[in-house]
Amino acid sequence: FQLQCPVLFQMSVSQPQSGRGVPCLRCRGACTGFEPHSWRKICKSCKCSQEDHSLSSDLEDDRKIGRLLSDSKYATLTARVKGGDGVRIYKRNRMIITNPIVSRKDPTFDTITYEWAPPGLTQKLAMQYMELIPKEMQPVAGTDGAYYRRRQLMRQLPLYDQDPSQCRGLAEGELKLMEEFVKKYKAEALGVGEVALPGQGGSGKEEGKLQDKSIAAGKPPESTNGALERTPVGGHYHCESCKQVVPGDCPVVYADRAGYSRQWHPACFVCCQCSEPLVDLIYFWSSGAAWCGRHYCESLRPRCTGCDEIIFSEDYQQAEGMVWHKKHFACLECETLLTGKPFVLDNTRLLCTTCSKSKRL
Repeated sequence: FQLQCPVLFQMSVSQPQSGRGVPCLRCRGACTGFEPHSWRKICKSCKCSQEDHSLSSDLEDDRKIGRLLSDSKYATLTARVKGGDGVRIYKRNRMIITNPIVSRKDPTFDTITYEWAPPGLTQKLAMQYMELIPKEMQPVAGTDGAYYRRRQLMRQLPLYDQDPSQCRGLAEGELKLMEEFVKKYKAEALGVGEVALPGQGGSGKEEGKLQDKSIAAGKPPESTNGALERTPVGGHYHCESCKQVVPGDCPVVYADRAGYSRQWHPACFVCCQCSEPLVDLIYFWSSGAAWCGRHYCESLRPRCTGCDEIIFSEDYQQAEGMVWHKKHFACLECETLLTGKPFVLDNTRLLCTTCSKSKRL
């Protein structure tokens, strides 16, 4: 059994490659390979999303999460890259389990690599955690679970939600607004869940000691970040989401911004908006709930249906509950600007009337 962090190679800080030609996981062969669009986050060939093409590499993912966590109180989960001009990279915790296979001949070994595992745990607790999440979501290298994790990293934590240089929709004057937006959410909402046994959350357990003293003195427990502390009901801990009793020997997830009296079953630590598990336990705490990065940002600012970027202008196009940058209110097929013109909305697909008719033929 090994817990590993990736080797931090010397690397350039240039933009990631376009991923041209990468096959589409949704089309399964029907797509000729990823063809980048000039401003939409889709493939020009099949119109599927970047996530469907699994464009990012491990290194690019680790760089993205490193950037997100740097300049926050979670910077200890990152490391400076040699020769990287101050760039920090995510110290992603990989877990390698080696099991001997007993046979009549010489023993062989079955090695399982988890692309990510909660850091700071014993082998037993780490494996217990993995067994408490659905098998198809366990990030075992080379399986659907590993692809699911990578897709969630792109979906929940888009690079263009944190790095203005990755945005194509920003006009002059909006850059500062975005920089302030990112700085504010890193200080007030961004968090990384911690896995521990019930009642053992919190580094140093200082808050737990404080709570114990309050209980002994008959005082109401103090709150953390505005979250009301809750003592175990009848001596039992309960999951914040499903309200079921949490067994004392099973790992739970803590969110420090919620206070250490709250805990979640590993499978229950999900975004309050989309109900998807929070990838690598990265959450945004707001209005008494945990959000994924995508939906937290959308709760504060509108997101362009065309380019998928957050809109920092007050002048944008709206239609049927969706919003667009004015320059992106265009037909998905022929790219004709549709402001002031008739259009058809098929789910989120915006089409001019000509292209809509030809699609039906």
